[in-house]
Amino acid sequence: MEILELIRQPWPWYIAGPLVGLTVPALLILGNKSFGISGTLRHTCAMCLPASIPFFTYDWKKEIWNMFFVLGILIGGIIAFSFLSNPDPIIIDPNLRTELATYGITNIDGMLPEQIFSWENVLTLKGFIMIVVGGFMIGFGSRYAGGCTSGHSISGLSNLQWPSLVATCCFFIGGLIMANFILPFILSL
Repeated sequence: MEILELIRQPWPWYIAGPLVGLTVPALLILGNKSFGISGTLRHTCAMCLPASIPFFTYDWKKEIWNMFFVLGILIGGIIAFSFLSNPDPIIIDPNLRTELATYGITNIDGMLPEQIFSWENVLTLKGFIMIVVGGFMIGFGSRYAGGCTSGHSISGLSNLQWPSLVATCCFFIGGLIMANFILPFILSL
């Protein structure tokens, strides 16, 4: 199998998981840094808003590595999408396809269903709740939890931090409640 073709295929969990997991000790060993993404918004605000807001008054230059890390993720995502995308439609379970069709979601060839995630849908009640309110809740939740899923579930758990275990359990419970109870209600609007 050609190397480019190998890269284009989805990687199994037993390869992708350890690669992500090895990022944490690499950051700790090479730079004494913790893995996490949500703090980047704070660094960006501190960099761009030279106001006297106490939350943004700190030496953000010590955390500039995080900005380069996130920039690398963004560039890597653009490269992967542009050159390494799998052209085949996404394979989902037929039962899920049938259930989504009952909510009017029939075009599920890409990563995001167009019937939900499009500029036209932002102006609908369903789209506003899913895109705007959902985005706000993710931002608020990551700030309230003191970090995002990558910071708590990958970095915090590997460092044996009790708050990260609690946050990760809450992420999973919230995800189960959302997927099984709240999302079907929102999709039926």
